[in-house]
Amino acid sequence: MASLKALKIRIGSVKSTQKITKAMKMVAAAKLRRAQEAAVQGRPYAERLEAVMASLASKVTVSESSPKLLAGTGKDQVHLLVVATSERGLAGAFNTNIVRAARRKAAELEAAGKTVRFYIAGKKGRVLRRFFPNGIAADHDMSAIKTVAFDDAQAIASDLIRRYEAGEFDIAHLFYAKFQSALVQEPVGQQIIPVAVPTSVETANDGGAAVTYEPDEESILADLLPRNVAVQIFRALLENAASEQGSRMTAMDNATRNAGDMINRLTIQYNRTRQAAITTELVEIISGAEAL
Repeated sequence: MASLKALKIRIGSVKSTQKITKAMKMVAAAKLRRAQEAAVQGRPYAERLEAVMASLASKVTVSESSPKLLAGTGKDQVHLLVVATSERGLAGAFNTNIVRAARRKAAELEAAGKTVRFYIAGKKGRVLRRFFPNGIAADHDMSAIKTVAFDDAQAIASDLIRRYEAGEFDIAHLFYAKFQSALVQEPVGQQIIPVAVPTSVETANDGGAAVTYEPDEESILADLLPRNVAVQIFRALLENAASEQGSRMTAMDNATRNAGDMINRLTIQYNRTRQAAITTELVEIISGAEAL
């Protein structure tokens, strides 16, 4: 049985931990509101641009003169999985779910005989090195980023496009967590290079609306394709920022309540041990008095 001193030290330690987790929960809650607003405000533009790109792509006849970001390399052998995670931990299952989704996709591709490479954007994604020690194509440093900006996404997009044009991969998939609420963050995987052409007629025709593009579709695509890659990455970073804070707030709230439960259990154990020690001392005193 633990001594009274050991129990007292442990109670003090858990109380200190509880103060830290409570403070982290409050900080995450404060950051969550701003991050959530940024993520929600960024969705309409990113989703509409993605729809416009799909519509344009469906109207263009792919040829050798078509932009490479649209036409592709003509192969689908090498797949690059861009895994966007956070730089810090203590965020529940946020990072784990993103990595797990990327690993599932990698397993599917490898089962189909494809070559898989990983592009890590975020420190916590480096856990993939344990599972794919020779499959890491790049590790983009994001440690200096405090608040996500479009320039951060543009830097990643430029690097990806450069690698694509150099022939390092054929198809790129982006993995991140879409923010639903503080309790729910949905892992998402989407193809960003080359642009995914819709298969349904309704999507390809903008729901039946008659649309005329000026200048021609290919000229617009040449300008918008690189920007679309950056915008989709920017959306992923914004969604991740909100998801990270929501997951951290929930995790720290659970940790604070668990610490409270542990403090109660330890306090009961401390009181029982102290009572047992007092009772033992009283019995010894009474026994000694009777012996006299």
